[in-house]
Amino acid sequence: MVRIINYKQRQAEDGREFFVLEVAGGIEMVQSKESGQFYATSKKANIPSTFDEETCKALIGTELPGHIFKQEVEPYPYIVKETGEEIILSHKWIYEPEEPKRAIQETKFSKNGSLEELMEQAV
Repeated sequence: MVRIINYKQRQAEDGREFFVLEVAGGIEMVQSKESGQFYATSKKANIPSTFDEETCKALIGTELPGHIFKQEVEPYPYIVKETGEEIILSHKWIYEPEEPKRAIQETKFSKNGSLEELMEQAV
């Protein structure tokens, strides 16, 4: 499960403006490589939407079935907001909805494979 925690306005290559929904997964405990201490964090991803700003605001707090996973991509520069440092990343976080669970229906066929023939025999 993920939760919509925010939204952001973006601009497409053709100049159109649209909104993305920012989603976060559940809390995870991660151990710092430098200090060895644990800290709480969560994975975040953005989902493009067709919603207007008012709808995006109303959706904050909504839970969606699915999870966030790490996807390897071509390296790209990223600026750390807190420090201003530019680093190179080669991954991004992607939201993946859960597949709806489908009921498996068992169908019986006659020896020659005809369902109609089997239905006639049952009557």
